[in-house]
Amino acid sequence: MLAYLDHHATTPCDERVLAAMAPWWHQLFANPASRLYRPALEAAAAVEIARGQVADALGMPAGAVIFCSGATEANNLALKGVAEAALERGERRRGLITVATEHRAVLDPLAWLHRHGLPLTVLPVQSDGLLDLQRLADAIGPDTLLVSVMAANNEIGVLQDLAAIGQLCRRHGVLFHCDGAQAVGHIPLAMADLNIDLLSLSGHKLYGPKGCGALLRREGVALAPQQHGGSQEGGLRAGTLAVPLLVGLGAAVELALADQGERSARLTTLRDRLWDGLQRLGGIQLNGHPSQRLGHNLNVSVDGVDGARLHRLLRSELAVSSGSACSQGSPSQVLAALGRSRQQAAASIRFGLGRDSSGADIDRALAAVAAAVAELRHPA
Repeated sequence: MLAYLDHHATTPCDERVLAAMAPWWHQLFANPASRLYRPALEAAAAVEIARGQVADALGMPAGAVIFCSGATEANNLALKGVAEAALERGERRRGLITVATEHRAVLDPLAWLHRHGLPLTVLPVQSDGLLDLQRLADAIGPDTLLVSVMAANNEIGVLQDLAAIGQLCRRHGVLFHCDGAQAVGHIPLAMADLNIDLLSLSGHKLYGPKGCGALLRREGVALAPQQHGGSQEGGLRAGTLAVPLLVGLGAAVELALADQGERSARLTTLRDRLWDGLQRLGGIQLNGHPSQRLGHNLNVSVDGVDGARLHRLLRSELAVSSGSACSQGSPSQVLAALGRSRQQAAASIRFGLGRDSSGADIDRALAAVAAAVAELRHPA
């Protein structure tokens, strides 16, 4: 069996989450919107418990939570929803600002809005992946409507200075959206303290089920719905709610918070052990800030090897990637933004450690990479 070290792509659904979900697939199957009989009321109550669990994790009231299918949908609802609501009310602010290292689930909706006439500024990052706050300050103008900056990068694990970005946005009366898919359940996040107005998350990034997520919205932020056909989620997201998935999401969030500190410390230790071992091979470059990053992330570029051949040699031992699962094999725009060449980006490895990762996995990863690098650099 492969050593699974690709937890940024997805995490395994925790067995305790599966147990929490189990009754809602068959025994307790009622539609939570059909509130004329007890089973439906029980389903609706389960949804509200999950809503509270998600809200509590981010220090927000339950009414802030809008359930959806994942962070991609949440990002679309946040970005397009804010823009369309502003246009509908004749708001003069229309400018949008983001960062070159964002996930496609942010960059693509913003590009779509730009094609439909809204000004868009895409800021570069520094060589360590961090946003230059002065560049952001200079980019914000009287017409800026929204800034979107992710909490933790899905490829290089870099943690942006959300507090400083939030303060800057609040000072200028600009909305702050944050893609928190890789951060929620892994690092402490309190939306109000960070002045975050909108935050997106996905269940499958924190040991919950795929197909569920949420957008959390600060009170007073106007959104135009992006999915029509029903009054669910306050009229902002039509469609029958997936009760089992939402129960699983709530359970996953609670479990992630419970072991967040211990898990981060343990995985940081394993990650540093992996990095120490890789450096001994020589010609290994770290991608992203050395310390301002997720404890379970390591992204490196290997000098002097062909990327495609490197990953072919690794795939029999390790489940790792060279970038986002949504990139479909294209060169990483994140590594390009850091100044890495196309060849360096292709010869990169993203290690994403997880709850079940062990010292044995690290040893196996080091042995596999060492053998592959030796074969590629010094062929017989």
